[in-house]
Amino acid sequence: MIFVGVISYGIYWAFYDINRLPEGRFLTESKSPDSTYSIRAYVSESSLSADAIRGELNYLKTSRKPATIYWGYPESEAQIKWTDNNTVNINGKTLNVLTEKYDWRHAN
Repeated sequence: MIFVGVISYGIYWAFYDINRLPEGRFLTESKSPDSTYSIRAYVSESSLSADAIRGELNYLKTSRKPATIYWGYPESEAQIKWTDNNTVNINGKTLNVLTEKYDWRHAN
């Protein structure tokens, strides 16, 4: 059972962990209306056949580590619009920055 757990976590870490994505080239940044958060968008020109956008949530009022909350493919531009202090729309995908992430590999 422990062996299966270790193997399962290893597969998740290697292939599915959204926080292990390549950083990419910086495109733009957008702050939340109350300046608590910012989303920094990067374009990743990695081994994929087309560009991908990575959206990184940054905490501006605390010292929390940034977290990747958006991974869109195939995309080469980032349109970021805040709808309120905790909700952001990135390229047509609406996310609550406190609880949600978007990963094209797992989208319906």
